[in-house]
Amino acid sequence: MKQFTSFLLASVLGAVSVLGIQKFVEKEQVVVPTETVYQQQKNTIPKVLTGSPLGPKAPNDFIEAANNSMESVVHIRSLQEYKAQSRREQRIFDLFGAPRPSKSSGSGVIISDKGYIVTNNHVIENSTQVEVILSDKRKVLAKVVGTDPSTDLAVLKIEARNIKAIQLGNSDKVQVGEWVLAVGNPFDLTSTVTAGIVSAKGRDISILEGQSIESFIQTDAAVNPGNSGGALVNSRGDLIGINTAIATPTGTYAGYSFAVPVNLARKVVQDLIDYGEVKRAYLGIEIIEIDSDFAKEYNLSTVEGVYVKNIIPNGGADKAGIRSGDIIIAINNKNITSVAELQEQIASRNRNVVVNIQVLRQKKYKKFKVRLSE
Repeated sequence: MKQFTSFLLASVLGAVSVLGIQKFVEKEQVVVPTETVYQQQKNTIPKVLTGSPLGPKAPNDFIEAANNSMESVVHIRSLQEYKAQSRREQRIFDLFGAPRPSKSSGSGVIISDKGYIVTNNHVIENSTQVEVILSDKRKVLAKVVGTDPSTDLAVLKIEARNIKAIQLGNSDKVQVGEWVLAVGNPFDLTSTVTAGIVSAKGRDISILEGQSIESFIQTDAAVNPGNSGGALVNSRGDLIGINTAIATPTGTYAGYSFAVPVNLARKVVQDLIDYGEVKRAYLGIEIIEIDSDFAKEYNLSTVEGVYVKNIIPNGGADKAGIRSGDIIIAINNKNITSVAELQEQIASRNRNVVVNIQVLRQKKYKKFKVRLSE
């Protein structure tokens, strides 16, 4: 299992405990990547089951959700060879031999009957061989179609018949408190299902390196090493996220896990299939998170939205009329409360698409149509 240097601080009963954020790949196992042809499906997440006027009622069971998703979740085993990082290290390998290849295990989700599978990049990173084990125990070697470290996603492809693609949901419609299932292969235990609720949305836990895009769905469904790349589904079994990380002081489940929203994954996967890389769209702005201290310092009347620090000349925002000092509060009528949410909304869209942006400027609301640029 890969250990990361990023940490999430949490205060419990007055004492500060450090929770290491980890990607959950089970080590010491052979992992094989698989890829699935991605088809954009416009499925909507079902309404939460309602009961008494006091609020949503939990379903009696999760049999339907499990039956609709388990066949689409695969076990991935990958073989990774260690490569010398320097000439000195290579000379040592020449004299004494290189370390033995390492093995790791994770999960993946079939998203097309053409054989395309989505998983986490860290599940198959640096792999020399990737094997996929289907729900009916068939074993198939997989080809890596493409990877995107900035979202920790990867696409694999297998040649196999009679495979079941999962239905895609709409992560924008997911609500905090909604029931969800995590489906995957923790500790090499295949076809495992756990239940929980959505604890939060738009979480940035600073686990990915570089210019990453983090806007995770947080859930308390139990997730452990080996679940990486598996499915987070709603109460009907529609895919709403790709399980990616856990917050833990021990390396195993400690209460919270994090998944890449399916709407973001949809865009990344389609680009990897079509182009072999992700072609990202940009607003053409530099933004800052707003909190009470920032609002006080800049004499802002609100802590909602994100603050536009700078405008990139000739970018989409510049051409549309957005200015430094504006506060972006909504994109296509979806409220924006954090930098992570804004990044998710833009990263899930293609270049040259026009988005409706609402801003607050000097206590007045204004609307702009912005064409996303390259």
